[in-house]
Formats: sequence, structure tokens, C-alpha cells
Amino acid sequence: MEQFQKEKEELDRGCRECRRKVAECQRKLKELEVAEGEGSKVELERLQAEAQQLRKEERSWEQKLEEMRKKEKSMPWNVDTLSKDGFSKSMVNTKPEQAEEESEEVREQKHKTFVEKYEKQIKHFGMLRRWDDSQKYLSDNVHLVCEETANYLVIWCIDLEVEEKCALMEQVAHQTIVMQFILELAKSLKVDPRACFRQFFTKIKVVSWRSRGGVGCGPLRGTSLSL
Repeated sequence: MEQFQKEKEELDRGCRECRRKVAECQRKLKELEVAEGEGSKVELERLQAEAQQLRKEERSWEQKLEEMRKKEKSMPWNVDTLSKDGFSKSMVNTKPEQAEEESEEVREQKHKTFVEKYEKQIKHFGMLRRWDDSQKYLSDNVHLVCEETANYLVIWCIDLEVEEKCALMEQVAHQTIVMQFILELAKSLKVDPRACFRQFFTKIKVVSWRSRGGVGCGPLRGTSLSL
């Protein structure tokens, strides 16, 4: 498990770095598009070629991460990954799975519409720290329990890392992982995530209490979490 997590962290770092380079290249392209002169034209062509290569590299990283996620699904959940110390930015899936039957255009429009309507609420969830607060907020806003929220939180994490806002990024990463675990639980149970998120919080609160040395409970670090 430790070796698997190490490999996943290395892949995730590589993917985030590639995404950072893509974003930087796109920024430079936008700046040059409004510039004039032969020199600008040459630089524009160079950056366009660089952007094309970076996108190929990005797809390669995403494919490797997808293979890693499939491998991870075959493993039992581990208390170490759910404990406070176990949460880290390295666990954030940089591109959560999408429904295969939907086209890329449909997914993008669905995500855009959802974010335009609920961005403020998603950001509020991303800043919550206590299990009880997260559960109550999702209970009051069950529409947030979905892939679109997870996708937005992932992108927010990447933006915060590029901006080097590490502390804030770690906080949002925690909530990103919470949402991703809920979605994975729903897939494993073959139910709507809105129907099982309370079950996730009930179990994780028990695990957190025991990992802190709850009375009558032995250490559970390293054991699987059955839901």
C-alpha cells in the first residue's frame, strides 16, 4: 500500500506540473495574440507547437492516472487514507471519472451551468473543516453531492497550487477527497451519491474517533474501512 501511494503521488505531481505548464503556455499565447510584428508571429507559432506537445503529454499523464485509479478501486479502503494525517493533495484525482455515455461538449456545458449556479455554495463547502459541518451543509444542499462539485474542487486545488497558496490548497484538497470518496462509495453501492453521503460521514466520524484513541477501541490504522 505504501509503495502504491508513493507511485500515485509521483504520477499526480507529474500531472499537476504538466497542467501548470499548459496553463502558463496558454497565458503567453493569449498575450501574443494581441501583439503585432514579425517577431511576435514567430514566437506565436513556437508557443502553439509547444502547447500542442504539452497537451499530448497531459493526455499521457491522465491515461496513467486513470490506470492507477482503476488499480486503486480493487483495493480496500484504508483508515490511513481517511484519517486526518492521511488526507493530502496527492490523493486528489486530477480528473474525476465522467460518465462514458456523455460527450465532452455535454459534460463541459453541464459543468459550466452547474458552476454558474452554485459556485458560491461549492466554495463554502470547500472551506468547511469539521465532519459535522460538512454533513449538515450537504444535507441542506444535497444538489452539491455530484461529479460537478468534485470537478470544480479539483480545478480550484490546481489553481491554488499554481498561485502557491499552499495552506488554502490543503484545506480544499481535504474537501475534494471527501467528495470523491462519497462518489466512489455511491459507485460501489450502485446508488445515487445523495442517498449514501450520510452513511459515509457516520462511518468516517467513528473511524476518526477511534484513531484518536476512543475508549474501548483498539488502533485501527492500517485496517480496511468497510461500508
